[in-house]
Amino acid sequence: MNVIQDLSFVHLIANASLLVQLVLGLLLLVSLMSWWYIFLKLFAVRAAVKQTREFEDEFWSNPDLMGLYQHATLVSRRDQGALERIFAAGFAEFVKLKKTHGVDSAALLDGTRRAMRACYQREMDHLESHLSFLATVGSVSPYVGLLGTVWGIMNAFRGLSNVGQATLAQVAPGIAEALVATAMGLFAAIPAVVAYNRYVHDVTRLSSRFESFIEEFSNVLQRQP
Repeated sequence: MNVIQDLSFVHLIANASLLVQLVLGLLLLVSLMSWWYIFLKLFAVRAAVKQTREFEDEFWSNPDLMGLYQHATLVSRRDQGALERIFAAGFAEFVKLKKTHGVDSAALLDGTRRAMRACYQREMDHLESHLSFLATVGSVSPYVGLLGTVWGIMNAFRGLSNVGQATLAQVAPGIAEALVATAMGLFAAIPAVVAYNRYVHDVTRLSSRFESFIEEFSNVLQRQP
């Protein structure tokens, strides 16, 4: 009964060495931050996919580009989707250059495409924000936990150096305390890796849709009188 009590999770952490406790605290903080970013990216990516689909449907079903642009300017930036902002940036540049004398069609389309590309880069930077943090957590957390494990095992064996005969009751608490750090490292790393891979996939698909729209919209503008 005493062994079970000594091996309880709370007891192991409370009696762990200072370094192991610091490692566990760091991993807990990192895990909480990664879950915060996981949910933030979940809502952001879902909203981006939904807004992109809705604007694509509206764009291809409505040939009135000026009407779409005027609607985009009336909507607040927060309510606009990434693809709508790319469209608005390109069309605004197109209208501005078209009113400029001496601009040929090639320069007109090139300027429009550059404006959309600049907006595209800003949108991608926003969608990819915090993904590097999740990647870092996923790759580094197991090693941080392993550091705590190695240190805990070293302390356990150092404590047994003055004992004539080691028993399971003497060894188990120190080993269990050390392995808690490894478990905590994996607890922080696994969700971060899964979320990172999923969001990279979703963001890559959105990037392809944005780039395809830029090319298709450029073709539409090329046919404008």
